[in-house]
Amino acid sequence: MAASAAKQEEQGIFAAHQIAALAQSGAIRPTAPLAPGQIQPASLDLRLGRRAWRMRASFLPGARSVGEAIARHALHEIDLGPGAVLETNCVYVAEVMESLALAPDVAASANPKSSTGRIDVFTRVIADQARAFDTIEAGYCGPLFAEISPRTFPILARSGSRLSQIRFRRGAARLDDAAHAELHARKRLVSIENPSFSGGVAISIDLSGFGDGLIGYRAKRHTGLIDVDKPGSYEIAEYWEPIFASGGGELVLDPGEFYILASKEEVQVPADHAAEMTPFDPLVGEFRVHYAGFFDPGFGATEAGKGARAVLEVRSHDVPFILEDGQPVGRLVYERMAEVPEDLYGAGLGSNYQAQGLKLSKHFRAAR
Repeated sequence: MAASAAKQEEQGIFAAHQIAALAQSGAIRPTAPLAPGQIQPASLDLRLGRRAWRMRASFLPGARSVGEAIARHALHEIDLGPGAVLETNCVYVAEVMESLALAPDVAASANPKSSTGRIDVFTRVIADQARAFDTIEAGYCGPLFAEISPRTFPILARSGSRLSQIRFRRGAARLDDAAHAELHARKRLVSIENPSFSGGVAISIDLSGFGDGLIGYRAKRHTGLIDVDKPGSYEIAEYWEPIFASGGGELVLDPGEFYILASKEEVQVPADHAAEMTPFDPLVGEFRVHYAGFFDPGFGATEAGKGARAVLEVRSHDVPFILEDGQPVGRLVYERMAEVPEDLYGAGLGSNYQAQGLKLSKHFRAAR
């Protein structure tokens, strides 16, 4: 009975010290030693390897290996060692330094890092024989690759650049609606009394204005490139147009344009849970919200600081779309941690987005 209870306690998202143990045991196999700060409270940053390829198009390998698909569809090979410019609206596939040899009961999922999503770099992780992006089946043994497609800004990336992150889990960790409601009653997951619970906690858009009426930013076109490894290096005005509240509480999204907006709710992720942002409902409108969906334990939590807004990366697809203040745009889905991390997000880890309001990626200098 005790052994069964102990096994049950291990179900959930792996914490940082458990990820370190995976590396020590050989379940994570990097081609170079893990770098300081690479292991986060509930995830591991993935590093680009030496080689990348410019591809004809995106793909899923299906029954093939990724290497076989690259050999069939690559246009040319790129050496990321000294750094290389990745152009907008092109598809690249790069080796990842970390390969996996997972136990039969351990699976993984990947997502862009927050800083990657906030500069509109669409990136997804691919495994051999994968039939879905960003999904690594339990027991997977093999290499990982990153598909990279800058959408708005050209980027400079190199071997060791971190664009994606991966989470490891054992068993079923995701909360159902009743468990979300119970957790909110105990921990107040968002800063409203009675949020909607349906496949997660509803998150809405804030178009009322922050301070001087600023509600967000729209990305400029035809800008200079962004070196993904140089934080605090770029002027906001050279890359972004500020958007101010109109008084009507609405914002028209132009097709193909990229916006940084923020949630109306402050969000909290308790120490014993992790969260992920998912689309609200594809039937409510032709727009996509939040490329980078992982929220670590301690995000916005009182244990690691004060509450934080969810910054939302928003893009309209084929037609103009009107967003209204308070409109639901996404859902935060919470998952149980297998163990509580020793360090929480924002608690002395140099986390870039703790206690954030409306904040651009770490690459931009703070407004003066």
